[in-house]
Amino acid sequence: MEIQLHVNMNEKLFLRNPEQSELGRKIILHSIQLIHKNGFEVFTFKKLAKEMGSTEAGIYRYFENKHKVLIYLTAWYWSWLEYQVSFQTNNIKDSIVKLKVVIKLLAGTVEDDIRTAHIDERCLHQIIITESSKTYLTKNVSQDNKDQLFKPYKDLCAVIGNIIIECNPNYKYPKSLASTIIEVAHLQNFFMNNLPSLTDFGSHKDELEIVSFLEDLVFSSISKA
Repeated sequence: MEIQLHVNMNEKLFLRNPEQSELGRKIILHSIQLIHKNGFEVFTFKKLAKEMGSTEAGIYRYFENKHKVLIYLTAWYWSWLEYQVSFQTNNIKDSIVKLKVVIKLLAGTVEDDIRTAHIDERCLHQIIITESSKTYLTKNVSQDNKDQLFKPYKDLCAVIGNIIIECNPNYKYPKSLASTIIEVAHLQNFFMNNLPSLTDFGSHKDELEIVSFLEDLVFSSISKA
């Protein structure tokens, strides 16, 4: 029996739910492929329509603009990642081990999830690394925040923050450390592959070294409290 994973998305991200039609799922599939291949700056609905063999008008029935597509993709990834964190730590009693699992999920290799046929999580992870900050580094961030478009990211940080508190109830900065872990994992991965002189991993390009670095950073911080 084939098991599919469904992620509930904020309705303010789209005009029509792309998960509910073949065309909508194709928009998501090909958006990931194009952004991964060429970058968000040159991604347009015209190019997306050509790639899909569809029309721009058809895409605009689902999304207001390409920025909403990017927020949709990142929000979907954060929700999927929160599920992975919860699932893979569910039966772990040792909070230190649990936090190490989280760090590995954040900084390690991401494989495609076969339960989501129209979403390649491996490619989406690379988009998160290179493009996710563009979702909130905008003039509209306050309104987008009011619309709760970043709630999946906040929820993920809250889950990780709670695990940090499990490790050390006296630690004062669980939310800050949680968001720092996520951002550093992605920045160090980007630097490792593109600006290697900014890391200590550039010569080997080994994601496991980023995991080790984050473990050192995190556990050194929480042990001092």
